[in-house]
Amino acid sequence: MAKRALITGVTGQDGAYLAELLLKNGYEVHGLARRSSTSDVNLSRLQWLGIERDVQIVDGDLQDLSGLIRTMRDVKPDEVYNLAAQSFVRSSWQQPFLTGQVTGLGVTNVLEAVRLESPSARFYQASSSEMYGLIQEPMQSETTPFYPRSPYAVAKLYGHWLTVNYRESFGLHASSGILFNHESPLRGIEFVTRKVTDGVARIKLGLATELRLGNIDAKRDWGHSKDYVRAMWLMLQQDVADDYVIATGRTTTVRDMCAIAFKHAGLDMDKHLIIDPTLFRPAEVDILLGDSTKARQKFGWEAKIPLEEMIVEMVEADLKRLKK
Repeated sequence: MAKRALITGVTGQDGAYLAELLLKNGYEVHGLARRSSTSDVNLSRLQWLGIERDVQIVDGDLQDLSGLIRTMRDVKPDEVYNLAAQSFVRSSWQQPFLTGQVTGLGVTNVLEAVRLESPSARFYQASSSEMYGLIQEPMQSETTPFYPRSPYAVAKLYGHWLTVNYRESFGLHASSGILFNHESPLRGIEFVTRKVTDGVARIKLGLATELRLGNIDAKRDWGHSKDYVRAMWLMLQQDVADDYVIATGRTTTVRDMCAIAFKHAGLDMDKHLIIDPTLFRPAEVDILLGDSTKARQKFGWEAKIPLEEMIVEMVEADLKRLKK
């Protein structure tokens, strides 16, 4: 009998790639999706991958515990992947309460629903490298102290430690993946990598003349979402639940990432890139660099898709979108 998985945030970048991976592995995939003013759900990412008809969409919201309990009761999942969140750092400064309720307290609701209705299910929590914030060590591992620098990072830290507590208090098979930045053609337009590749594509096609960014000297450890969802799945295949850093071990500035995109498009970056002080964060995270030794040793995970290949893929995808 096929394993059954429930993915919250299935319509997002990671949710879509994870659903694709699980379907290829023979799973029955259910995806929790929040509806707003219409009965429609944005399935564009699932459609991009050609799997929109293969995922069973369930109405739900992380703020609605009773609905989550009913979902667990109906779906009876073997694995639960909690990927839903208010996930944009900049927006967390504009909506700190919403970010806390969804990204933080929402984890409580999912864990409670699992504990009450599906205690034998294996649970994955999407933690974030943003929790390290003002870094306390040059490379960040599972033992590096956290120093969050945004409402988003604080909320993620709450969800992370709550997952640890439910594992230790109730014996749930609950793991957290402390994922460093990971991107793809399915990344939201508000995130810097996609903002860059979409902007470069627009300039290349004559639809724009400039790209406005904030702090381009910030350094990030960037990987591909496809590699990172594979790590999520591998965590839940382990006999013992644990927490793992998932990262490439390579850090790159936003400036250098931009250079890759502009070069691929045959454009002079200096003629089009504009630094806009209004786009700087209130509290900046200057550098993140992950140490994924534990994941590599425990279940053989490593990043396979290099940054350069990923950025080229993203530029080509945005050119394709805009030409349509």
